[in-house]
Amino acid sequence: MSNLLYLVHRLPYPPNKGDKVRSFHLLKHLAARHRVFLGTFIDDPADEAHVGTLGDYCAGMHVARLSPELAKLRSLRGLVSGEALTLPYYRDGGLQAWVNRTIAEGGIDAAVVFSSAMAQYLGDFPQDRTLVDFCDVDSAKWTQYAPAHRWPLSWIYRREGERLLAFERQVAASAARSFFVTENETELFLERAPECRERTLPMCNGVDADFFSPEHDLASPYAADEIPLVFTGAMDYWPNVDAVKWFTGEILPRLLPRWPGLRFYIVGRSPSPAVQELAGERVVVTGTVPDVRPYLRHACVVVAPLRIARGIQNKVLEAMAMGQPVVVARECGEAVDAVPERDLLLGESAEDHVRQITALLESPERRSAMGRAARRQVVLRYSWDAHLSIIDRYLESASPVSS
Repeated sequence: MSNLLYLVHRLPYPPNKGDKVRSFHLLKHLAARHRVFLGTFIDDPADEAHVGTLGDYCAGMHVARLSPELAKLRSLRGLVSGEALTLPYYRDGGLQAWVNRTIAEGGIDAAVVFSSAMAQYLGDFPQDRTLVDFCDVDSAKWTQYAPAHRWPLSWIYRREGERLLAFERQVAASAARSFFVTENETELFLERAPECRERTLPMCNGVDADFFSPEHDLASPYAADEIPLVFTGAMDYWPNVDAVKWFTGEILPRLLPRWPGLRFYIVGRSPSPAVQELAGERVVVTGTVPDVRPYLRHACVVVAPLRIARGIQNKVLEAMAMGQPVVVARECGEAVDAVPERDLLLGESAEDHVRQITALLESPERRSAMGRAARRQVVLRYSWDAHLSIIDRYLESASPVSS
């Protein structure tokens, strides 16, 4: 058993959005094998109630409070320093002091960094004892955002993509190993950082198939006469916002003449003003719900029309685990170890999504068969421990001390 420093950019509990699902399960995996010292941020006051829960997993912990509004102002320092704006956004003197003290006094054997920005806290800690879970190529996301926005945001996003990529390359080139959420995401990074090929590899997401199971007795949140289509996710996250705006504007209107009972449910925390504006007779914006599973369990079709995000989406795995048919954007769907047309359906254009959703609505038998196949595939391929165990052998070699 080693002493591990685990640095995460957002409190890894509750696991109610994509990055927190992965960071929590990684914490749970590490804590079962090592003594974990957690350094992290709270950026949502609602998460304060959950800090105590993480004490069950950690030998030590420091939680810094982060105001997104103040952090955005602080991030502008990057325009002067020349660095990526993400770095001053996640810079906190109290957290840095705790990291320094923990390394000096805690006998830390290895560090695990979740999200590249947290690597800035390690200072002189030996790089060959550091493992980094990038999850996604965040720099590429910023670059993708640019064309969808006007100047000056377009310029800021392009700049952020360039500067953050430079930092990602620096971190990955020196760490013992770096991980990305899929093989495709790994290759995307290596196209931009070929010098990191020997020490970069995929570590896929999983899903808790016991919790996300159609066997649970969950009451339907829907009216008996409606046909619910469902999208789940954190609704202040730009790729999710873009997805539901596109679905509501380009896809739903083409379905309603044939299926006037359709209602599109946008289920997730912190809906942005742009998402709230979508609410109407045929669109429901729920905001935070106590449990997303009833919405998945009783949906007719779960949709994930993400045009910007890449990689394995937890929302897709969770819907599949619930035994539901899913229509997903091609780039995200191809990241899942699944058979298209059997386990899920892929769409690219609005016409693709309309065609695939229509095919499912026309055939309850096909919906049921696809849901059963989807769950079988998730149970077979997406155990969290099976995927996260890849980090264990690199931790063993990175830790100079074991006891």
